[in-house]
Amino acid sequence: MTNPWIEETPLYRIDPDEFTAILLGTGTPRAYPGAAKPAVAVVVAGRVLLFDCGADTVRQLIASGVMPQRVLDVFFTHHHYDHNAGFPDLFISSWRTHVGVIAGRAVPLRVYGPPRTRDIIGRFHAALEYDIGLRVAYNKSDVDGALMEVTESGPGLVLDQGGLRVSAFEVDHRPVEPAVGYRIEWRGRVLVISGDTRPVPATVEAARGADVLIHDAYNAAWLDEIRDQNPDHAVQVTNPAKYHTTTLDAARIAQEAGVRHLVLTHHIPVPRRTPQAEAAYTAGMADLYGGRVTVGRDLMRIDV
Repeated sequence: MTNPWIEETPLYRIDPDEFTAILLGTGTPRAYPGAAKPAVAVVVAGRVLLFDCGADTVRQLIASGVMPQRVLDVFFTHHHYDHNAGFPDLFISSWRTHVGVIAGRAVPLRVYGPPRTRDIIGRFHAALEYDIGLRVAYNKSDVDGALMEVTESGPGLVLDQGGLRVSAFEVDHRPVEPAVGYRIEWRGRVLVISGDTRPVPATVEAARGADVLIHDAYNAAWLDEIRDQNPDHAVQVTNPAKYHTTTLDAARIAQEAGVRHLVLTHHIPVPRRTPQAEAAYTAGMADLYGGRVTVGRDLMRIDV
């Protein structure tokens, strides 16, 4: 029976054989229309893994049909705010939900990331202490769902369950350090998420033979033009580019690694949603990489 006081969510039915990446946010710390803060939901092995958790993550999960309580595992690449500021909302929203759709999370939320994750995400959790206490005492929310389990690790295997393997590899996003990317393997298919990074050999090695590589990117020519038009803000415009990867370097990485499909995200700046703008944004990439290139957009689904 449909309840007239609840707007029904078109639920995304997860196929246990599915391996799909959903781009929840393809933007940056700067606010762009139509480009939420970074996050990727990976539907694999009948579960939902979340990679990074920007401020818009819960709303984007719902818009994609994936209710937040399906997320039991969150992987952080690093701790710039645009990659983690959505955590408090995700934590509560995955635990508490309206009755009758999908039960709220009744187990601790599992969190993975490089060193400093326990301290930084732990402070988010501590900030919710008052709210959590009320929900347990008064609303009778599941006590175990109020908990969080953090696993910090350097490069290497992070998760190995039922044939699903998630490995971290070190990237270079200095002055933010440490920072990692992730390689997700299941049934012979491979998805790699670079996180934010300069071009580094570790990404090439992690992406070797991958079906899909989701890589951060910026268009150097566009950024130079913005700098020249705003000389008083040249440092603010160009410094962030020093720890990211150009569209052309992303193409070189994908070619060297033998990647089948390259997906660009974390766009600097975000191109308009027109064929002409996307062609200009990716100009020159086809000369360097022979595979498929996709300009990632919010809520886009990528089959692995």
